[in-house]
Amino acid sequence: MLPLASSESSTRPFRVRRIESGASSSFTDVVAVEEPLEIRLSYSFKSARRTDSAAVTMRTPGDERELAAGFLLSEGIIEKAADILEIRTLGATGCNEVLVELSPDVDVESWRLRRSTLLSSACGLCGKRTLDSIPFSSATVGEGPYLSSEFIGRLPSLLSGHQADFSKTGGLHAAAVVRPDGELEALYEDIGRHNALDKLIGHCLLEDRVPLADRIIFMSSRGSFELVQKSLAAGCAILATIGAPSSLAIEFARDRKQTLIGFVRDSYFNLYSGEWRIHS
Repeated sequence: MLPLASSESSTRPFRVRRIESGASSSFTDVVAVEEPLEIRLSYSFKSARRTDSAAVTMRTPGDERELAAGFLLSEGIIEKAADILEIRTLGATGCNEVLVELSPDVDVESWRLRRSTLLSSACGLCGKRTLDSIPFSSATVGEGPYLSSEFIGRLPSLLSGHQADFSKTGGLHAAAVVRPDGELEALYEDIGRHNALDKLIGHCLLEDRVPLADRIIFMSSRGSFELVQKSLAAGCAILATIGAPSSLAIEFARDRKQTLIGFVRDSYFNLYSGEWRIHS
């Protein structure tokens, strides 16, 4: 069964007024919910267990386990599903905290040091030094898959039919993983494009389907650097987006030999890197 992220807690109705051609009317608008989620880690350091906050992200409620798992993989904190002992929410239903119990051999302190060094670097985020400093998992990108341009053109229609909450709100991003035969395996939505991708990657990780060496990730957003980084951490060789990529996204994809596709429509798309995987 295709995993689709949709729940009553992800949308909320509001009474609003619409002004159209000088006339005013009242109606109920359904909007995407945005709430904070704190991801806390329980890990080993010098033969003792510590519990600290790893991140706070603004997200659409739902699929917290997948979001946390995907975040940890894409940040390079973990490398495999076995690095996670347990993921649980803290408190009652609707709580905005999740605790991840990590295996004793996961080195969280080294990750904290790498992250701190990157963010405090005197040169800022620039050039080749940036690419070498980005936290990155051990997943590698393989040679395939190899796809036709006609296959890429079918991705928007494949995605649109499964965006349940976007159809209600118009305010959510979607991230999907697609097989080379055209089967949509999983799709997740979130108000943040990076969260949508983390949820998707986390689902695949918890299902023991990472690396995504023979899969395609397709997103309804623009192709920012963080999406390239996250999809590479999941071992995905092809990332396609409906929107435009950024300069750093292109540079990073080319450096890592990933295929990056933008402006995907049913009749055209732009190839920014890894063009050898796509044929006419």
